[in-house]
Amino acid sequence: MDIIANYGTTLVLVAALFGFLMAWGIGANDVANAMGTSVGTKSLTIRQAIIIAMIFEFAGAYLAGGEVTATIRNGIIDSNAFVDSPDLLVLGMIASLLAAGAWLILASYFGWPVSTTHSIIGAIVGFAVVSIGPEAVQWSKFGGIVGSWVITPAISGVIAYFMFISVQKLIFNTDDPLNNAKRYVPFYMFLTALVICLVTIKKGLTHVGLHLSDGEGILLSIAISIAVAFAGWIYIRGQKYNPQDDSKMHFANVEKVFGILMVITACAMAFAHGSNDVANAIGPLSAVASIVASGGEISSQAAIAWWILPLGGIGIVIGLATMGEKVMATVGTGITHLTPSRGFAAQLATAATVVIASGTGLPISTTQTLVGAVMGVGLARGIAALNLGVLRNIVVSWIITLPAGAILAIAIFYVLHACFS
Repeated sequence: MDIIANYGTTLVLVAALFGFLMAWGIGANDVANAMGTSVGTKSLTIRQAIIIAMIFEFAGAYLAGGEVTATIRNGIIDSNAFVDSPDLLVLGMIASLLAAGAWLILASYFGWPVSTTHSIIGAIVGFAVVSIGPEAVQWSKFGGIVGSWVITPAISGVIAYFMFISVQKLIFNTDDPLNNAKRYVPFYMFLTALVICLVTIKKGLTHVGLHLSDGEGILLSIAISIAVAFAGWIYIRGQKYNPQDDSKMHFANVEKVFGILMVITACAMAFAHGSNDVANAIGPLSAVASIVASGGEISSQAAIAWWILPLGGIGIVIGLATMGEKVMATVGTGITHLTPSRGFAAQLATAATVVIASGTGLPISTTQTLVGAVMGVGLARGIAALNLGVLRNIVVSWIITLPAGAILAIAIFYVLHACFS
């Protein structure tokens, strides 16, 4: 308690610095979930993807990041264990921010798409074990986390596989792909709009005063999706194509339509990601600011100070602009060759899996979900279409993320404890 009384302002400033670093790491690594496939399919250039993601990620983080946040991310540790020693919780949260941020930046440097959620969870568990003991950790939560390494990529992979197969059978592997695209693409537009609406309502708008029931959300999503499909039907039928064009030109025209769908889906995912995953950076930061402001009192939730959300949003944007290119390249081109229709299948499968996870409470990593979806699209063309060396590196980086975060947090926690004690 003496540490908080004597160094309160310094602790908040240090936490803000490390929270900014964590947000930087989120932008550098996790934003590839939204934009990697769009870049890989050449639907967007790197510069266009960065500009679009900067706008929607910041909008999601700032407008829908929440006025109140859980101070202990995912409830992985028991805050009651720190009631008598809030200074340890403050130092531990600061250590966790630096540890997770450093790991994300290192992974981004090597182009590894890792889970930001798992990074901060590993860090928080590490400091909790050495500061209070194993009893401070709710180990039952770990089963879901480890299971998500397999379950969520499998779900998104299966959805992407069948989505891409349907596109192939209904449109590309037919005698008249262009006319079949006019017939079936409005259906895919309906699915896209439906998933986007559900993701946005579930993940992006719950913090801005729009609290719809599940039934109301579904009905509103269906209504908007029907309108989008109708508009898409009018747009596609209004396009004039030369009937004398060869099949390659027909394929290219169809791919352009899927490219547009991909960009729309990517924007929605960026908004939802910014609104949701910014909590990985501002949750621990809000905990520190709240505990210091209350003189050591620990609450399960904390009101977010006015400066914290912009700090997180700006950090995400700068991280994306400075270091996002490598991870986008890994996701977009390193795993398998993507075309707009393949990328669309992967992106829609990722968004659909996010909706399923939100509705069922399934632990999820959006990074692992997208990688699974891209794998599913690759497998639709055979195992030879996948770059197994890149996949091996990605899986290894997933496995070591939790212990890496924990080890770094333990080391930093001891350094901070020595400095402030």
